[in-house]
Amino acid sequence: MLPLKDKKITAEVCVHHLHFTADDYERLGYKIKCNPAIKASHNKEALWQALIDDRLDVIATDHAPHLLSEKEGNYEHAHAGLPLVQHPLQLMLHYYAAGKISLEKIAQKMSHAVADCFQIKDRGYIAEGYFADLVVVDLNKQHTVTPNNILYKCGWSPLENFTFSASIDKTFVNGKLVWSDGVFNEDKKGQRLLFNR
Repeated sequence: MLPLKDKKITAEVCVHHLHFTADDYERLGYKIKCNPAIKASHNKEALWQALIDDRLDVIATDHAPHLLSEKEGNYEHAHAGLPLVQHPLQLMLHYYAAGKISLEKIAQKMSHAVADCFQIKDRGYIAEGYFADLVVVDLNKQHTVTPNNILYKCGWSPLENFTFSASIDKTFVNGKLVWSDGVFNEDKKGQRLLFNR
């Protein structure tokens, strides 16, 4: 298998395809309508296998924060896409706790490989001279998704009432603390990404 830096074609898998199956449509309906569609459990297991053996390069999200009103109606009119950017790391840590993926593989697929694939300059690794984009996690503190702690402007999540085995305590962007224990520091702004291409 080629190293990621030598690949001309890469592949990613979204967290919702690693978590949901077609059985979840009965409970969640069009809330989990997306393209490509969530399929049967054997498809989910094939994606997990391809991720673990490195045929899939990156773990991604489909952050499409449609209003609930836009997800209603019939199949033809319900918008495709899910709001997921708040919870992908916790979702993967749930599968780490279940023994399905290692912490090293999570860091590789959600950070290192993303920076390598898109040739993002000085990001994606904890290294001298790199920007400190970091998340501090408590692996022993559960977190349940509720309407009160959903940060999406659309106000809902397909993971509502799901309990994660880990919690996010702090988030640093460019070495600056931007989120801690549920509070944003909006004085700290992001900055333009630079690329090695």
